Amino acid sequence: MAIRPPFRSDVVGSYLRPDYLHQARKDFRAGHISKEELARVEDCAINELVEQQKAAGLKVITDGEFRRGFWHLDFIESLNGIEGFVPTQGYNQKFHGKAAPSYNIRVIDQISFNANHPFLTHFAYLKKVAEADGQHTAKATIPSPTMILRQELLANDGSSKVAEIYPDLADFYADLVTTYKDAIRAYYAAGCRYLQFDDTNWAFLADANKREELKAKEIDADSIAEICAQIINDALCDKPSDMVITTHVCRGNHASSWLFSGGYEPIAQALFATNYDGYFLEYDNDRAGDFAPLRHWHHNSSRIVLGLVTSKFPELEDKDLIKARIKEATEYVPLANLCLSPQCGFASTEEGNKLSVDDQWNKIRLINDIAADIWKDA
Repeated sequence: MAIRPPFRSDVVGSYLRPDYLHQARKDFRAGHISKEELARVEDCAINELVEQQKAAGLKVITDGEFRRGFWHLDFIESLNGIEGFVPTQGYNQKFHGKAAPSYNIRVIDQISFNANHPFLTHFAYLKKVAEADGQHTAKATIPSPTMILRQELLANDGSSKVAEIYPDLADFYADLVTTYKDAIRAYYAAGCRYLQFDDTNWAFLADANKREELKAKEIDADSIAEICAQIINDALCDKPSDMVITTHVCRGNHASSWLFSGGYEPIAQALFATNYDGYFLEYDNDRAGDFAPLRHWHHNSSRIVLGLVTSKFPELEDKDLIKARIKEATEYVPLANLCLSPQCGFASTEEGNKLSVDDQWNKIRLINDIAADIWKDA
C-alpha cells in the first residue's frame, strides 16, 4: 500500500449496517433502549466492521458511519449555532429514485465548532480498535463547510435566517472557516491523521439544471464556486503537515438514488484550486462525464482517487474494463498520482444502498485486486 493516504485501494467511508444495528436504532427512537445501550450495540457493530475491513485487505479503516443517520446532517447539527429540524415540505433536494427522509439543518445563531462534538468521541473509539495493530489507518469523514453554505444560500426554501444573523455574508464565510479550522485542530488532537470532507456542493454547482435555477435567483454559480474554494483553502491553511485531508465529490447517494448529473468541467478549475491532499471523484457512469476536466489538476503532491466501481448496484464490474479506464485517466494524471475506490459509500444514509453485504465486500475485493495488479506499492 502507499504509505501516505489516500491509499491505492481506498474507500469513501460508509458501509451497510447489520440488521441488529438497524433494530437497535429503531428501539432507541421508540424509547425502548437508552442512548448508552444503543452505543454498546454500535460499538459491537463497529468492532465487527473493523475486522471485516481488515479481512478484506484494506489498510484504511472507517467506522462505516454506523453512529449516524445521515452522512452530513448528524455532524452539522452538532455544531454551535445550527439545529436539525423536520421540514414540512420534505428534504429540499429531489432524489432520482427513493425520496430522502424529511430532515435537514438550519443556522439559528453564529456558527462555531463544538469542543464537545460527539464525533470526536466516535473517532477516538475507531482509532483505538482500528490502529491497535499498527498496520492500519483510521479515517474520519465529515461534511465540507460548503455544505452549510449550499443549504443556507443556494438550496434554501426562503426561510433561511443567515441574512439576519450575518448581514455581511463575509462574516458567514469567515465563521465557516474558523469552525472548520477548529474542527481540524480537534481531530488532530484526537489522533486523526486522515480526514475527509464529503461534499455534494460541487456536483450541485456542476449540474446544468441547478446552474439555471441559481441564475434565476441571480446567483452566479462560477462566483460561488470560487468562494467555496476560498473557504476550503482558508480552513486548510493551518493543517498540520503530517495530516492528510481529502475530499469526496458526490452526486447524491440515498438508497441507490442520486441527485445531480453532469461532468466536472464547470467546476474543475475551482475544485482543483483547493489544497486537498486527495480528490475522490465519482466516475462510475455517464452522468460523471469524461476525464478531460482532470487537465485542471495541478497538485503533484495530491492524488486523484477514481471512483470507477459503483456502490449503488450489486453487479460486479469487469476488471479489464476498470483497468482500461484507469489507463485512460493517465492521459491527464500520472499513474503514480492515481488511486481506486468505490464511487461513493455503501450507505450514505442509514437505510443503505440496494445491494447485499456480500456484494459490498465483493466490490472491495475487486478494487483491492485491481490495485494490486496496477500499482507495485499497493
